[in-house]
Amino acid sequence: MNRIDSDLLSVQEARILVENAREAQKVLAAFPQEKLDKIVEHMAKTVVKYAKELAVLSHEETGFGKWEDKFIKNVFASDFLYKKIRDMKVVGIIGEDKEKETMDIGVPVGVIVALPPSTNPVSTTIYKTLLAIKSGNAIVFSPHPKAKKTIAKVLDILIRAAEQRGMPPGAIGYLRTLAVEGTAALMNHKDTSLILITGVPKMVREAYTSGKPTIYGGPGNGPAFIERSADIKKAVADIIVSRTFDNGIVSASEQSIVAEDCIADEVRQELRHNGGYFLSALESERLSKYFFRRDGSLNPEIVGKSAIDLARMIGASIPEDTKVLISEQKYVSPTNPFSREKLCPVLAFYVEKDWMNACEKCIELLVNEGRGHTLVIHSKNEKVIKEFALKKPVSRVLVNTPATLGGIGATTNLFPALTLGCGAAGGGLTSDNISPMNLINIRKVGYGVRQLEDITSGVRAEVGTAAIGTGCSAKQVSIDSVQDLHELLEALLKQLNGEKI
Repeated sequence: MNRIDSDLLSVQEARILVENAREAQKVLAAFPQEKLDKIVEHMAKTVVKYAKELAVLSHEETGFGKWEDKFIKNVFASDFLYKKIRDMKVVGIIGEDKEKETMDIGVPVGVIVALPPSTNPVSTTIYKTLLAIKSGNAIVFSPHPKAKKTIAKVLDILIRAAEQRGMPPGAIGYLRTLAVEGTAALMNHKDTSLILITGVPKMVREAYTSGKPTIYGGPGNGPAFIERSADIKKAVADIIVSRTFDNGIVSASEQSIVAEDCIADEVRQELRHNGGYFLSALESERLSKYFFRRDGSLNPEIVGKSAIDLARMIGASIPEDTKVLISEQKYVSPTNPFSREKLCPVLAFYVEKDWMNACEKCIELLVNEGRGHTLVIHSKNEKVIKEFALKKPVSRVLVNTPATLGGIGATTNLFPALTLGCGAAGGGLTSDNISPMNLINIRKVGYGVRQLEDITSGVRAEVGTAAIGTGCSAKQVSIDSVQDLHELLEALLKQLNGEKI
């Protein structure tokens, strides 16, 4: 099959998938929450049994990260997530205020088009599918080409399990003939209601130009600030654990450390003690050339590689127990690769004289890349913590926790999510950790509780008092309709301005 035939086939397949999803979603929309929950429960309990197998397959297909950590993420996205959403009321009557006589009705958005990343193909696919069905939506995936085999296997497991519990065929689907044109056709289809993208930056422009609402989990470039009051041993241990988790490919992961000058030496010592290797200026220069390609895109050759593998690439001789490579930096700029997101266990290290300068450095890093994503602060000083929370252009401020695990809601009480919204600051629709509530519209119901006279009676009295003061007759202040009120107010304004009525 030639390229043109493949493109056309992908486009046709996309159209059929969305049309089938549209019809299936009409059936789903009539399901009560209890029936949707039974489908979600069976999917979660079925796919978690394959968590290890899928983690190994993912690592073998993509070469990214560590299968052991992917296994943890797969369990997190199925079992842990399911327990979090199990009792959530998402569709139907989700809120009622009898005193105010209002109701909130959860209404599915319709057909969702989802693009999962090659870095977390299994966990993100499970997560998006559970959220979509929980909220009564159909979902169609365009698998990442680098992880198409893995994503197809995950979805086949989920589809089979869901249909066993009554899900209409077509409610979950995926492109089998992959092409950019097919993905674009999914996003631009008239029956697509929402686009959900995680970690596929090349398709973001296409999503936005489709005119459809788009939830995008954008790039992270989160700094970790260690303030002088912090438990330095714990802070460094948290950062190392986080930065090495799945070899640094989670977007919430720390990319830089910013330390106050008075504790910088102690931080360096702890970093070395925990497996950090400080690169020389020459080694930093050599490594920097591997991060990005000429067009500015991330070099896949370094994604998810270990510190040892990265050191070998530049011919550096480092201790075998090295976990993270660290480069001391002074400046932030778009042309400095260490100032950007690096999906591997590498950290930039900045030293600032006090927390106020550190605050500015963190903002510089986030504005350079990662605006709207995540920042971490290690501190016991609540005043400083609140200053950071109030002033940083991020959607998540994590305190005294590993960023990778805290950002996705594993070690914090944030919603457990593998799509982290970047808000308006990051060009996104929402700043939430994406939950089923982001995949519905809320229909507001309000019962009548007062008459127009209840509103205008107070206004009539006020206008009457004003009219007497301006010489208007009692007849002039008689208000029998909104039009009368409008005309009277205009007359009063003219009088106040010295005009003749």
